[in-house]
Amino acid sequence: MTTASNGQRTIVVGTRQSALALTQTGQVIDDLQRISDKHGFGYSFEVRKIVTKGDRILDVTLSKVGGKGLFVKEIEQALLSGDIDLAVHCLKDMPYALQEGLMNGAVPKRVDPRDCLVSRDGASLEDLPKGARVGTSSLRRASQLKNARPDLQIESIRGNIDSRIRKLETEGLDAVVLAAAGLTRMGWQDKISAFIPVDVSIPAVGQGALGIECRSDDQAVRELLELYNDEEALLAARAERSFLGTLNGGCQIPIGAYATVLIPEGGSLNEAELELTGIVGSPDGEVLLKEMMRGRDPEQLGKDVAEALKAKGADRILAEIGAEIEG
Repeated sequence: MTTASNGQRTIVVGTRQSALALTQTGQVIDDLQRISDKHGFGYSFEVRKIVTKGDRILDVTLSKVGGKGLFVKEIEQALLSGDIDLAVHCLKDMPYALQEGLMNGAVPKRVDPRDCLVSRDGASLEDLPKGARVGTSSLRRASQLKNARPDLQIESIRGNIDSRIRKLETEGLDAVVLAAAGLTRMGWQDKISAFIPVDVSIPAVGQGALGIECRSDDQAVRELLELYNDEEALLAARAERSFLGTLNGGCQIPIGAYATVLIPEGGSLNEAELELTGIVGSPDGEVLLKEMMRGRDPEQLGKDVAEALKAKGADRILAEIGAEIEG
């Protein structure tokens, strides 16, 4: 935090330095500036770029690098030290348990949570040729793609969005799988060959949403972020993240969850019911456990879906994957 000569507070916003991270951080700052101006807070904003472990190590699959907090640890350290005042994360990158003294201050409006296909000749998942080579760094995506199309050859790829798309040519891939949200935020919707329906590929927990992290004791920033929350997106995120926490999972293992908020016709959000679908799968796609439930309490619903998957054998699958990663 810095204070100008006129007493105005400058809020320092930490972010990764990829094009996507900087783009979505710029969008968040524009939104927060409008809120600040509307409510007379008088804040200004400054961006600080931070390199994370996940950004430095690009030649190893995500699941082998270190799991939880891969893209947030260094940013959280900057928050705790006071070097920055808030941080913009993709919610799917945030571990369930944040460091003591930190909190998720806002979940703004969610964009398209689906996975999508960027393919060499515009083919959809169904239209890819037999034995097609498909690039992804996500075990969750690999598990569900192999379950739907056992003939596909899944290739591990890392890097930012544009470098992964370039690998269609440089590595001779037939397609790559990406989050539609990232392409949407970059204004690259025209690159999407086909969306993958959620009944084929359940998204990562929080995919399509942002998490705005801050210090728990920074009351001024907390009040600002409270005005930035999208209540529907927050409800869905609470259910999905409760599911993640109950399974003690991270974004680099084959866990997915997707919550929708069902508001009765003519009703309000207070009367809404949540529908949550969760999956746990084996990396080869041979086992894919899925459970769907409805409920009013997001945390309880997330826990119930996770416990139902545990009863089906999810714990065993996750333990085996964990042992393989550590080995």
